[in-house]
Amino acid sequence: MKRVIVGLSGGVDSSVAAYLLKEQGYEVIGLFMKNWHDDSVTISDECPWLDDSNDAMLVADKLGIPFQTVDLSEQYKERIVDYMFNEYEKGRTPNPDVLCNREIKFDVFMKIALELGADYVATGHYCRKGTIEKNGKETYQLLAGADDNKDQSYFLCQLSQEQLAKALFPVGELQKPEVRKIAAEQDLITADKKDSQGLCFIGKVRLPEFLQQQLKPKEGVIVEVPESNQAYHKTTPAFSTKKEELAYLAEKSNYALTDGKVVGKHQGAHYFTKGQRKGLAVGGTIEPLFVIDTDVTENVIYTGQGKNHPGLYKKALFVANEEVHWIREDLALQVDQSMEVSARIRYRQELQKATLHQVDFGMYVEFEKPQSAIQEGQFVAWYQDEELLGSGVIS
Repeated sequence: MKRVIVGLSGGVDSSVAAYLLKEQGYEVIGLFMKNWHDDSVTISDECPWLDDSNDAMLVADKLGIPFQTVDLSEQYKERIVDYMFNEYEKGRTPNPDVLCNREIKFDVFMKIALELGADYVATGHYCRKGTIEKNGKETYQLLAGADDNKDQSYFLCQLSQEQLAKALFPVGELQKPEVRKIAAEQDLITADKKDSQGLCFIGKVRLPEFLQQQLKPKEGVIVEVPESNQAYHKTTPAFSTKKEELAYLAEKSNYALTDGKVVGKHQGAHYFTKGQRKGLAVGGTIEPLFVIDTDVTENVIYTGQGKNHPGLYKKALFVANEEVHWIREDLALQVDQSMEVSARIRYRQELQKATLHQVDFGMYVEFEKPQSAIQEGQFVAWYQDEELLGSGVIS
């Protein structure tokens, strides 16, 4: 009997994952990760870790599997929370969920599981794992979950072949309603439990308050940049190479106070991200204002009216070489090679047609259609059909 350690989170997906593995004849052990215990920043009673660990324990008890809790809060603070503060301080927008999978669940947690003699680690993610034979060795594929509405492959876009080799995703073939039905039939306490929202393991957090713990408020101005700004009406230059064109398409706009008019004040540019609409507290515009850029050095937020404002859109983005990550290392591009893919720049975004272009210092992702609110610090993930091939941090 192969031993599988399931990351029991106290939610319905991991509960059903544990049940299915037990049915398949594995020796199953439930492990709850305690990653956070500062309730001062979580909203009301949304997802305090105590309730979750109790639910996980009751599920383990019901399934008749051993259960224990591991405290990873130190590693979580170091690798996730500190990283987040650091990124926001630089005016970038991190994705803690992607990092949490790479750094905590499939690294720290996986090492503990393997020390406990596990053959595999399982989670309740909606994605699937494929295996193909290539040049006489097994290569693992990360495939989208069967439930289009719940596919979570994007959150696992930074996994490696070594991590995938030891991973199992038992609910990946199922639709969410089927998972709830199984939980109800097995009388699991989590059957009707709401899906957790907010930061991986912390729960619903008031982000500004969370950030204010480290990043001090600092008053600055909000500037509205009109669509008539000449930056949006330049004629496109002639390019002698594709690389020149890509650099032009991916270039970040640089705004100055003279590009618009001051329409309000804010408490810190580092609390805002590109594409954000809420929290600006500026009225009197025909269409709502959206953040088109933040300047954390000068502490200025640049905004534009309406979700079609040209300041929100770009056709290409860049990922530096050290941030390019291939799950399918065998398909990694060499310099001057390109590849047609589908890509997304955030979870839940529909896949967009794009082309990868590998250059000497990194990779450009060129989209067929302009994309809204491309945020530095977020992850772009690229797919072919339903397989996620790789990802990178947007520079």
